[in-house]
Amino acid sequence: MDARIVRTRRRLQEALFALARERGIDEVSIADIAERAGVNRSTFYQHYSDKETLLADALDIVATEAGANLECIDHWSEEPPQVLLDFLAHVDAHADLYARVFLEPGYGVVLARLREHVFAAVRTVVEASPAPRVAVPSDIIAAGVAGSVVGILGAWLAREPRERPEEVATWVMAVVLGPPVPLEPATA
Repeated sequence: MDARIVRTRRRLQEALFALARERGIDEVSIADIAERAGVNRSTFYQHYSDKETLLADALDIVATEAGANLECIDHWSEEPPQVLLDFLAHVDAHADLYARVFLEPGYGVVLARLREHVFAAVRTVVEASPAPRVAVPSDIIAAGVAGSVVGILGAWLAREPRERPEEVATWVMAVVLGPPVPLEPATA
């Protein structure tokens, strides 16, 4: 991508974050974002169709910079992967913004993007895993897990007080891996 486009998008993303911290995301207009970024409204619309798409891109960039790129998960185990812990710490650090995304209408683009990231991460892991006990297509598994993870995040952000990201990671892993299956006793 052209360096000028990258710079302009980055300025718009930074402007949105700064304004959202100052006033709350709902009080920020496209004109406010353009002014803070030092561009005009038509430049904004050359890069983004709306504030929600800008927010989705901005959250993606901030999450990636925090090492919280969910698509880097390469396997599931009993322990939460570090990238999941990093992602939940990122959500916790920006909880006010994420809470609005999850709890108020109008942020479907951001939620859809988040679900898409989780879907891609899970599908990659499922397709690399040994054959499951039951034949379920990888896209169906990924869709189910993605919906569950997004649901867990929304419920977590609505809680007061909010639990630490490490605890939420254990919840996610419990949902992803399912309940523990007892081992069959050895027969003689």
